[in-house]
Amino acid sequence: MSAEQAVCARCGIRRRDEGDPSAALAWVFERAKGGVRWLCVRCARDHARDIEGKLPEEYW
Repeated sequence: MSAEQAVCARCGIRRRDEGDPSAALAWVFERAKGGVRWLCVRCARDHARDIEGKLPEEYW
């Protein structure tokens, strides 16, 4: 999926590469059964515990 097509799975905002490059790099993606799911910076921060809960136990 290209950066222009990335859409946050929670809030629906579209990722843009113009402007602050660190904002585009801060997006999070995860592999799901249906493909790749993107989260914008705000939603990723709000739901960090959900993301951490999916990490393998050996990570900790």
